[in-house]
Amino acid sequence: MIDLITAIKPVNKEKGTEVAAYIDTLTKPPGSLGVLEEIAIQLGEITGEDFPTVTPPAVIVFAADHGIVKEGVSAFPQEVTAQMVYNFLNGGAGINVFSRQIGAKFEIVDVGVASDLNAEDVIVKKVRYGTGNFMVEDAMTRAEAEQALQVGYERAQKMFEQGAKCLIVGEMGIGNTTPSSAILAVLSGRDITELVGSGTGLDSDQVKHKQSVIKQAIEARQPDRNDAIDVLAKVGGLEIAAMTGAMLAAAANRIPILLDGFICTVSGLLAAAINPHACGYMIVGHRSVEIGHNVAINMLGKKPLLDLGFRLGEGTGAAVAFPILQSAVLMVKEMATFSSAGISGKE
Repeated sequence: MIDLITAIKPVNKEKGTEVAAYIDTLTKPPGSLGVLEEIAIQLGEITGEDFPTVTPPAVIVFAADHGIVKEGVSAFPQEVTAQMVYNFLNGGAGINVFSRQIGAKFEIVDVGVASDLNAEDVIVKKVRYGTGNFMVEDAMTRAEAEQALQVGYERAQKMFEQGAKCLIVGEMGIGNTTPSSAILAVLSGRDITELVGSGTGLDSDQVKHKQSVIKQAIEARQPDRNDAIDVLAKVGGLEIAAMTGAMLAAAANRIPILLDGFICTVSGLLAAAINPHACGYMIVGHRSVEIGHNVAINMLGKKPLLDLGFRLGEGTGAAVAFPILQSAVLMVKEMATFSSAGISGKE
C-alpha cells in the first residue's frame, strides 16, 4: 500500500501569506469579499501557486452496500443501491445534473455493491459484495479496508493525471449513514444520541432503533479509535474507505478537496486521522441537516460555505458549492490592482 504518511506534505502557509498580500492590492477595500478571500488564501496554501486553478473538478461517486441494513436501519431496501448506480450511469441523478453544470470529469466506481452490475460505463473495483453485518461480525477485514482505500487513491490519482484540479467525492450505499455514525461515535467519543438522525427518512422510533443498533455494534466490535483503518474494518463501509483514499491522493497531489455532507465529512475525519496534514487540503462545501455533520465539521475545525438544508449525499452539496471556489480563483486572477488600474489606494 502507498505510504500515505510520507506522501502528504503540510500546506504552504508562506504562499498563503503572499496571496493574502496580493489580495490586499486588488481594487476593493481590504477584507470586503470576506470568505471568498479566505478561500483564495487557502487555495494558495494548498496548491503552492500565486494564481491557483480549480477547473476542471473531478467528481467520483463510490458505490457499495452494507450488511448492517439487515438490522432495519434504513428506510430503503438494499437493492436501491444498484438501481441508483444505473440512474447515475443514465445521467439522471442529482449529482449528474450538478456535475454537468460545473463541467466536472465524472465517474461511478463499484467498490462493493452487493450484486453484479451489467453496464459498460461503471468502473468495477469491487473489493467484496457489500460489508458484513457489523452487529454480528466485522464489516470487513483489515486487508479489505486497505484495498478499498487503495481503490479510492488510484481512481483519484488517475483523475489528476487527466488534468483534474479539484476533488469532489460522493457515495451511494443504502444504509451508509449507520457506519458513518458509528465511525463518528468512535472518533469523537460522543454519545450516539447526539449523532444519529433520520438518514433518508426514518421516523422517531426507527431513529431510536438505529441508535440502539449502533451502540450495541460498537460495544461488540470494540474498534480502536487511535487506528483509523481498524475503525473502518470493524464498523465502516467500502465506499467510505474509498472516499478516504481519494482524499489522501488529493492531499498528496496538492489538490483541494471540496467536502460534501455527513458521510463525506466522516471520510475526511478518517483521512485526517491517517495523515493529519490532509486536513489542510479540505474545504467544507455545505452543512447537511444530518445532526452528526456539525460534530464532524467542528472536529475538522472548518466552516461550511453553504447551508441549504441538503441531505442527499452523492457529492451534490459540494458540487453546488464549487462555483464559490471558481469565484475565489477568478477574483485573484482577473481583478485589477490599484496600481494597474491607476486608482488611488487608501491613504
